[in-house]
Amino acid sequence: MNREEIDKKYRDMIKENIDDYKKDYLDMKKMVKKSDATYKGEPVPFLYMPKFYTDEDVNNFKDITTTMSDIFKKVINKFINDENYRNKFGFSDWLNELILLPTNYESPFPIARFDIFYNYDGNFKFCEINTDGSSAMNEERELSRIFLETKAAKEFKKEFNFKPFELFESWADELLNIYSENHDNKSPNIAIVDFVNKSSMDEFVEFRNRFRKRGLWCEIISPDEIELGEDGFLYFESKRIDIVYRRLVTKDLVDNKENIKDFIEGIKMGKTEIVGPIKSQIPHNKIVFKILQEEDTLEFLNEEEREFIKKHIPYTKELLLDNLDINEIIKNKDEYIIKPMDLYASKGVHAGEEYTLDEWESLLKENDNNNYLLQEYFNPPETLMIDYDGEELERKFKNITGLYVYNEKFYGVYSRVGKKAIISGIHDGYTLPTFHVRR
Repeated sequence: MNREEIDKKYRDMIKENIDDYKKDYLDMKKMVKKSDATYKGEPVPFLYMPKFYTDEDVNNFKDITTTMSDIFKKVINKFINDENYRNKFGFSDWLNELILLPTNYESPFPIARFDIFYNYDGNFKFCEINTDGSSAMNEERELSRIFLETKAAKEFKKEFNFKPFELFESWADELLNIYSENHDNKSPNIAIVDFVNKSSMDEFVEFRNRFRKRGLWCEIISPDEIELGEDGFLYFESKRIDIVYRRLVTKDLVDNKENIKDFIEGIKMGKTEIVGPIKSQIPHNKIVFKILQEEDTLEFLNEEEREFIKKHIPYTKELLLDNLDINEIIKNKDEYIIKPMDLYASKGVHAGEEYTLDEWESLLKENDNNNYLLQEYFNPPETLMIDYDGEELERKFKNITGLYVYNEKFYGVYSRVGKKAIISGIHDGYTLPTFHVRR
């Protein structure tokens, strides 16, 4: 049975007993409110219908992960070895110095989330790449855990065998695997590093506890609390740090570089292992979509990879109006979206279909030559979902699918839906419990 048929089975089950399942949904809302399924301190909005993915979908996700990872490794290698190619990204000399630092492990982006628009038939387009501060594992874990306690889950399990994806122990395993590539220390001290006032603390606490249960020292630390020791290692309150699990996104590092000089110097020294390295910024910065489509990238990819790029990467150009046909972009506004090269959580993203012609023209001019990209707007695939808070029980939602990639292996899915052109929390999006339906 394919995913579309499974979804219909679920909706039909709910419609057979609407009132009882609505009570169950309201009970689930109370449980979520009391849980760690939070974003910026607030309960995560969700629907009373999970995302179900089959073995076929999971195999597709593994293939996508492998192909895109291979492409990115080639791009990163070209960046490191070709100064002219490096200049295409427009990074500062200061940032390039950090990007070019060697690492003691193989993967240049140890943790990532590849966000795609994935349809029932397996066709997809990339939305964005998160190889820097990849997050939201705790939202997924908590929602899936709570859903499994509902009447709907217990009833649906009578016909289908489904389980959540495991996203915490698997990353703990891979982080330690990465460290062991060049270290014999079996009990490394681990720091989860980000500015605490900007952090997803519930998620960090969950990761911290997983490491502690293995008998390892682990703390959540702001980069401005870290000091550089005389031996070149980073320290926190006299405790030597062997591994930094870097959740601090590169933009925040750059914006605060004067306040975290010891942390940055420690990155340069290379004694404390930084997982992941600053070179993860190469695939993370959205300009990579433009560069992937250019001839001097396509020429060092193989034929399969070139076809993959042409089929799955949306048309992308820098928002430089002198180099673009502004009249065409205004006239066909619904076909375009603009986004900053290096912000996160969908900040500053605008889809033409949500604006009048005059508003769209103003946005284009306002962000002209301002580190913005113009991109083909790909209308996200829609699925019929259960929506107890809507005017009708069933309604269509736009979908985005995040593939969690640890040490270049697929491990799980983060599912979001929304009613607007842009699917995210700040655009009234919903997070869904996500399950692998096993044969």
